[in-house]
Amino acid sequence: MRLILLGPPGSGKGTQAQRLVQRYGIVQLSTGDMLRAAVAAQTPVGIRAQHIMASGGLVPDDVVVGIISDRIDQPDAKNGFILDGFPRTVPQAEALDGLLKKKRLTLDAVIELRVNESALLQRVETRVAQMRARGEEIRADDTPEVLTKRLASYRSQTEPLIHYYSERRKLLTVNGMMTIEHVTQEIDRILSAIGAAEAKASSKAAAVKRTAKSAKKAARPNAGRTSKAAGGAAGAAKKGAKAARKAGKPASRGAKKVVRKAAAGSRARATGKTRKAAKKVTKKRAKA
Repeated sequence: MRLILLGPPGSGKGTQAQRLVQRYGIVQLSTGDMLRAAVAAQTPVGIRAQHIMASGGLVPDDVVVGIISDRIDQPDAKNGFILDGFPRTVPQAEALDGLLKKKRLTLDAVIELRVNESALLQRVETRVAQMRARGEEIRADDTPEVLTKRLASYRSQTEPLIHYYSERRKLLTVNGMMTIEHVTQEIDRILSAIGAAEAKASSKAAAVKRTAKSAKKAARPNAGRTSKAAGGAAGAAKKGAKAARKAGKPASRGAKKVVRKAAAGSRARATGKTRKAAKKVTKKRAKA
């Protein structure tokens, strides 16, 4: 199962990602974690990313895609993965599509957790007020002001991905304003339906392949027998023609011989009769 979770900050992506990891035995791939791991391992891509980050630059898309490529080749990603924080832009999505195509992998689904931004801001404000009331420390990035900026960034950069994946029929939208349990149940329902559809398609393709193979196998002996029979018939016809030619020649010669013999016999009998008649005439003259 290979997934992407989309949704603005505070939509609950992290919580749902952890649940999917446990349910499907797949790995959660965070671009930040992968970058740090690549740098620590001093991989070629990690070293390049380290130099860029050390100079204060932003890691380019091709480096991030290279790190993802290395990561999904690892054994623990064999069953699938969830991409968290990537892609963030359409060019990144296109680069990811190219990477997966090269590895002959497909993306199963892109799940969008759709939320109401006003409700999200209200949640943060309520949480911050409660933390202050309890005397707890408030994170610098967990304030309504920071959330407002992050939401604006999401709308301008990441939201176009919704249209991108919708056109490719990969997008599945879930109401992120439901309770955590309900969101989990809805995601499970969607992924189960996808799994069933893929299993059915795979079974159908296998059946078609088996049928084609059987038909091909059955056609081979028949073709051989037909060819052999045709060859036999042709041979028999050839032999028959040859025999007819041979039989025809003696018959002609025999017929000619019979005709010649009959003619000779007729001539001999005629000659014999003539001689007998001549002898009789001679005898009569002698007596006279």
